[in-house]
Amino acid sequence: MQAETMWRTSTGEGVTVAVLDTGVREVPELAGRLLPGKDFTDGTKGKHDEAGTTAAAVIAGTGRGAGGRESAYGLAPGAKILPLKVSDGSEVPDSLKRSVRIASSVAPAIRYAADSEAKVISISVGAGLGVDQLLSPAVTYALAKGKLVFAAVGDSEVANAAVKSPASVPGATGVAAVGKDLVALTSSAVGPQVMLSAPGEDVLGACAGTQGLCTSSGTAVATAVVAASAALVWAEHPDWTNYQVLRVLVNTVGGPKSGAVRNDYIGYGIVRPRIALKEPGDPGPADVYPLPDLAETPGAPPGGGADGGADSATPVASVGGDGPGTAFLVSLGVCATGLVCLAVAVPLLVADRRRTGLSRP
Repeated sequence: MQAETMWRTSTGEGVTVAVLDTGVREVPELAGRLLPGKDFTDGTKGKHDEAGTTAAAVIAGTGRGAGGRESAYGLAPGAKILPLKVSDGSEVPDSLKRSVRIASSVAPAIRYAADSEAKVISISVGAGLGVDQLLSPAVTYALAKGKLVFAAVGDSEVANAAVKSPASVPGATGVAAVGKDLVALTSSAVGPQVMLSAPGEDVLGACAGTQGLCTSSGTAVATAVVAASAALVWAEHPDWTNYQVLRVLVNTVGGPKSGAVRNDYIGYGIVRPRIALKEPGDPGPADVYPLPDLAETPGAPPGGGADGGADSATPVASVGGDGPGTAFLVSLGVCATGLVCLAVAVPLLVADRRRTGLSRP
């Protein structure tokens, strides 16, 4: 139960995560965790309304279900959730219009989150090609306001599908999903914009359905895990900037087993929040964006950015010190007393000091 080990250090308390999804229902597992949200869909009903309930619960579920029964925890049960309802375009048949519809609701939602108390922005939905220009200014604005933006790279029945927007936008950290076999899901989008990855297969958590609990798969759930990981780290180091938190998450991943710094399937690797809390290493400069997808650092003082700190913007390849070298388990659930184990337990591969890890062939 590595999550319980992490919770001795941090539960994410004091950190708010903005969840941009198709709506969050006030289920028992999220009691006391939801802040007043906002609807950016103009009241439009889609086919997947309230799908954000699962993402929110994976982040901040309290482990208390209906009637006070034990249920699934989120990875950062002390965090707060700011639910921002956006469109997934399911109500629009035309693909281009669908993308514009998604971007038209996500862009103002990002800006709203940037102006709020939220430190982390978790975006579950994605649009097709051609709308990066609609979303890029909002992402840059959020970074300049000191926020972290994590976006699902998208899911598709077609193998090696392109990364969706806003995950494809520079400055948004694109998140892919890995399965129980510790390999990138074939449904997870592939491309140079993939930066991080996390568990995303059959994750058990609270949902908006009548059954109360459900299993969910895909990059939206994986993005929630990464957002929760950031909340844990930021709660432990409240004086760090968004760039320092992101740098530590990247520096402590389990990376591609090929030895490459990153690949297009899992990015720099799978997040390891326990290692990020235990052995964060040097968080680096506070004002330099740590990834190479931006030419300039939003919000940096004059002289900062890629031109002023190119070396610092390059992700570190390993973590110093002695740490585990075999297996790592993040558990997002608890066992109901005398009954059934409602565990969201997904094994994560631990990289050795040469950043060995996993990738899809």
